[in-house]
Amino acid sequence: MNNVKVFVLMAGLTALVVALGQVFGGTNGAVFAFGLSALMNLGMLWGSSKLVLKSYGARVVTEAEAPELYRMVDRLRQRAELPMPVVAIAPHQQPNAFATGRNPENSVVCVTEGLMQLISREELEGVIAHELAHIKNRDMLLQTMAATMSAAISNLAQFAMFFGGSRDEDSPSPVVAIALAIVAPIAAMIMQFAISRQREFKADAVGAEICGRPLALAGALQKLEMSARRIPMQVSPAVAPLAIVNPLAALKGLGIGKLFSTHPPTAERVAKLEALAARMG
Repeated sequence: MNNVKVFVLMAGLTALVVALGQVFGGTNGAVFAFGLSALMNLGMLWGSSKLVLKSYGARVVTEAEAPELYRMVDRLRQRAELPMPVVAIAPHQQPNAFATGRNPENSVVCVTEGLMQLISREELEGVIAHELAHIKNRDMLLQTMAATMSAAISNLAQFAMFFGGSRDEDSPSPVVAIALAIVAPIAAMIMQFAISRQREFKADAVGAEICGRPLALAGALQKLEMSARRIPMQVSPAVAPLAIVNPLAALKGLGIGKLFSTHPPTAERVAKLEALAARMG
């Protein structure tokens, strides 16, 4: 069901790109906007590991420097049937973690110093398994595709606002065109964030299977959510959504704010993990 929802959302983004391209710039306009966005986002994807580690101020560690953490990642990645990722530690007191990299062969798992101090060993395994699930599911690639389409929609809207839309007879009136230019990027953003939330649910489920302890991951999420609201983290908003719990999240995940959240409400994630634990017995 998670994959079906993501497929529908990606199809919606694709349809928006095509529709706006026809309205504002014809087929050539859609191709140009998509190509420009793809180049920008694929460039970010290719160099994502270094950029994200730098943004978090993280350093790569070896087995000799962090033997317990390194061996835990190694053991869990073998369960997940993944190559060994680079292991890194970020010097933040807020407990959190993230994964990045363009593919499983060039991936990174990073945890903060605060994470290793706050939660139990079993909970830490759950968090690392969640991040390995993102790598296994190739979520960085999927998120890049969604970001590319969303950016293409925004670019088309900006072109229309500054240079005017298509001059075809079937083009909408200026008022309608302006309305589309304003509404379409918001709709694209909502769909992009919805994809992100679905991938978090998926990573929770796959991560729980990897570590074998859904309740340990649920407990870790609750602790991380509470800590994220008490302990600030200085990190770029561009890379904050990569973390297992958004370190800059100010919304409670209720009402309209949920539509603009990159992560599902922690209570919903915990409820799904508890249901999974009950099924696993």
